[in-house]
Amino acid sequence: MIQVLWEYTVKPEQVINFESHYASAGTWARFFQKSPAWRGTLLLRDPETPHRYVTVDVWADRAAYDAFRGEHSSEYEEIDRRCAEFTTAERCLGIFDVV
Repeated sequence: MIQVLWEYTVKPEQVINFESHYASAGTWARFFQKSPAWRGTLLLRDPETPHRYVTVDVWADRAAYDAFRGEHSSEYEEIDRRCAEFTTAERCLGIFDVV
């Protein structure tokens, strides 16, 4: 199993929109549900740093994640473009194996 972590800095006026799209039942989760290898998404908010969030997307394995990204790249990019207005910064923290 792998976990894909992303960090975001959210615009104060976009917190509600960001949370609705990135939550465990949000836009991204509904998109990832197309794959039987997707295991779930967590949305974490940093209580010490306002507007800092981390998402954790859990997948069965790296090959399934890469295949999904490749097969659905256009839709992935479209959702990413629509959600870009919610943040001032976004970065992938990495893809981690569960040990």
